[in-house]
Amino acid sequence: MDSSSQHLPCTVFFDLETTGLDRSCDLVQLAAVSGSHTFNLFMVPRRPMQPSASRITGFSVRRQRLFLHHRPVLTSSLREALVSFITFLQMLGRPLLVGHNIRRFDCPVLARALDEFSLRSDFQKHLGGFVDTLPLARQLLKDSGLQSFKQENLVKSLLGVSYAAHNALEDVQALQRLYWALKPTANQIQQHIFTLDSLAAASVNH
Repeated sequence: MDSSSQHLPCTVFFDLETTGLDRSCDLVQLAAVSGSHTFNLFMVPRRPMQPSASRITGFSVRRQRLFLHHRPVLTSSLREALVSFITFLQMLGRPLLVGHNIRRFDCPVLARALDEFSLRSDFQKHLGGFVDTLPLARQLLKDSGLQSFKQENLVKSLLGVSYAAHNALEDVQALQRLYWALKPTANQIQQHIFTLDSLAAASVNH
């Protein structure tokens, strides 16, 4: 990364796993990583897991307990998870929150959860903004000949490794390595920064 990147906030890579792909889905896992700092919490969703989501992620719910690949996992309430996440961000000093394809899916889902518990303003107070690595990668690799910009494909193409996609913690650890390999400049990153409010405004205007 170029020397001007030092003027950017700290970077946190995050990902959600959910009960499905519709906007009304519930969070099941919220994970983030920043260097050696990791955050990883699970929640028992209030909506049923869609069978397709269960197949992809390995999550299932039985008798109000969450299982990952048939093993029970410790869970927090959604509110506890969000408050803990805000504390994690606060510890890192208004970082940039980076994820793959988050503008379309993760950010609206996260915003809805924050709004449910009136946590949006507290969340935004401790955040420098969001960066979606999908359009960033498309910009940086436009002449690469890559056909797919899915995170797994980018990791495979640029880093030569496969990983356990659709586990949020594995996803963010892979994304952090991918981001370092992409080496975006401060200016390129700046072009892709957005907020929950700017995202909401953009959706109203469309």
